[in-house]
Amino acid sequence: MAAEVLLRQGIAVTIFDAMPTFGRKLLMAGRGGLNLTHSEPLEDFLGRYAGARSWLAPLVEKFSPDVLRSWAAGLGIETYVGSSGRVFPTEMKAAPLLRAWLGRLSAGGATFRPRHRWLGWGADGTSLRFQGPASPFEQHFDATLLALGGGSWRRLGSDGSWAPLLKERGVGTTRFRPSNCGFSVGWSQHLRERFAGAPLKPLGLSFGGRSLVGEAVITSEGIEGGAIYALSAALRDSLEQTGEATLMLDLVPGRSVGQLTEALAKPRGAKSLSNHLRRVAGIEGIKTALLYELLEPEILNRPTALAAALKALPLGLAAPRPIDEAISTAGGVSLDAIDARLMLRALPGIFCAGEMLDWEAPTGGYLLTACLATGLAAGEGVAAWIKATKEAA
Repeated sequence: MAAEVLLRQGIAVTIFDAMPTFGRKLLMAGRGGLNLTHSEPLEDFLGRYAGARSWLAPLVEKFSPDVLRSWAAGLGIETYVGSSGRVFPTEMKAAPLLRAWLGRLSAGGATFRPRHRWLGWGADGTSLRFQGPASPFEQHFDATLLALGGGSWRRLGSDGSWAPLLKERGVGTTRFRPSNCGFSVGWSQHLRERFAGAPLKPLGLSFGGRSLVGEAVITSEGIEGGAIYALSAALRDSLEQTGEATLMLDLVPGRSVGQLTEALAKPRGAKSLSNHLRRVAGIEGIKTALLYELLEPEILNRPTALAAALKALPLGLAAPRPIDEAISTAGGVSLDAIDARLMLRALPGIFCAGEMLDWEAPTGGYLLTACLATGLAAGEGVAAWIKATKEAA
């Protein structure tokens, strides 16, 4: 995105990537249909950035969801709004957009250098060092944009290995933490072996004063899924600050405690509790297994207590899953280390964009939109820097 800005202003651009091909994380995102952005009102959209809203809002307002959709259309990619409000390419694929985008950049004069890993700075402190396909080398540029990703998805190139390089040059950073992540739970062997991979839907979730309805998946190690990701930042913070995080599960989001109490109180005769739950409350499979896993036996035989548990089943979480399993990360370059142009205060002429900056957002198009918006802003910053330095010279 920064390259587009610069090429339009007649500034030569070289794009380096350590990987053999470009846009691998974009292609990975496309496996789920490439959720580009979200159609909700802009004020609600900006609220998804929580603590980062104050500095991200002006950037996202300039490259808003509507502008993003127009930009995609300019690449020949039509988009549509799904039932959840999320915006996807009509083809539900990332490859056509990526091909068109790289083609436009190439036609605009961009030079591409795959299999080139950035190693830091040369002995003069200004030239950039790279490990190329054949050997290491150094090259000088008028300005540099670092868009190196966060700390997750190591196999796609985002491994956070750049952080020590910036710290050595006096750039403030904060540690990486998993974001949009699953959580470990101490499941019994029976539940782990029998139900790993089982979906939980519909499912209500509550934590920290926030409630939502969505879906989750039981894993051999714990629980993950869209509804979990939406609450993951608060759950992670609670675990870090207090050592505890108890998620309340609503296994029957469409019915009240009173309705369930009345249904469960009906005589079940010779039917087992599992059959009774399935018949009167629609509870079966993994949901039944969770009741046996998490509740004391006496509660299972008390309709009033069981009804309350169906609406608020406490699930204690042990820890976030490892950072490389996370969809994204919090942490990175500290916000006080960059100026309004996204240039590093300690390193004039060096800019940063995307997930390597310290911010986070839920899934739903918010991550990709902000990455593109920061790329646009950084590109404008680079262009202004180059113009100013040339005028000064």
